[in-house]
Amino acid sequence: MSNIINYYQRFDEWGRLDREPIEFQVNWHYIKKHMPKNGCVLDNGAGPGKYSMELAKEGYKVTLTDLTPKLVEIAENKAKELDLIEQFKGFYVSDARELNKLEDNQFEATLMLGPMYHLQEENDRIKAVEELYRVTKKDGIVFVAFMSRIRHIFSSLISPENWKPNDNMDSITQFSQTGCFNHADDGRFTGAYYINIDEIKPFMEAQGFETLELIGSNVGAILNNESWNHWRDKGEKEVEKIINLIIQQAADPYTLGVSSHLLYVGRKKDSHNNGMLK
Repeated sequence: MSNIINYYQRFDEWGRLDREPIEFQVNWHYIKKHMPKNGCVLDNGAGPGKYSMELAKEGYKVTLTDLTPKLVEIAENKAKELDLIEQFKGFYVSDARELNKLEDNQFEATLMLGPMYHLQEENDRIKAVEELYRVTKKDGIVFVAFMSRIRHIFSSLISPENWKPNDNMDSITQFSQTGCFNHADDGRFTGAYYINIDEIKPFMEAQGFETLELIGSNVGAILNNESWNHWRDKGEKEVEKIINLIIQQAADPYTLGVSSHLLYVGRKKDSHNNGMLK
C-alpha cells in the first residue's frame, strides 16, 4: 500500500473535490437523504475530511480515519480552522481492513468513500466491508464508493496516453477481466480496482447489508469543458438547473455506466454469512 500512501501524500484530494464540485453535491444530496437525524458517524478513508466537515457542521459526532498520515493531519487542522473540533471524537491513521481502534456497533452511519478504489484482492475488499459491518450499529446506514470498470475502459479508449498501460487493446482486454489497474507512469493514480456495476449490490448484500440505493456520483463528467462553458455563459440559474437534473438522474440505473464513481447506500442487517462470493 506504500505507493498509494505516497500518491495521496502528494495529491490534493480536497482540491479535487473543489475542482469537481458536482460529484460532491450529488453524493451529499444522497447522504443527507439517507442519514439518520443525529448520532455518531464514521468517515473511513476520509482523506482530508471534506465530507467529515460537512457532517460536523450538521451536528453529527464524527470519527475520521485514513491510511495516509498527512491527510489525517490535514483533516484535524481543517476541523480546528473551521471551529468544528468539538464535533470530532477522533482522528486515526487506520487501514480500512483493520479498524482495531474502533469498537463494535459504534456508529449510526458509516462512510467509506475511498478504500474500495484501492483493494485489488477480493479478500481485502471483503475484510474492509466486514470491518464496516462490525463497527456499524444494527440498522445503521452505510455509504460505500466504488469505481466503474466499464467507464474506465471507455476512458482508456478515449485518452489512451493518460491511462498507460491501457494504451493498447491487449492491456485493455486484460483490465476488463480483472479490474486491476497499475499506472505505468510514476506519480499517477495507481494500485486501483474497478468493479463491474452489476457486482456491487450482490457483493454488499453478501456481507450483511440491505441495498437502499446505488447512484452515479459523477454522471456530469460526460460533459466536457466546452459544454460547461456553453451553459455557464447562459448564467448561474441555467447551471443550477443542470446540477439538479444530474442529481435527479444519478439514481437512474441506465445512467450508472456513464459515471466513473458510484455510491452504494445500504442498511446493516442483523446477521450474515461470512465468506467469499461464489
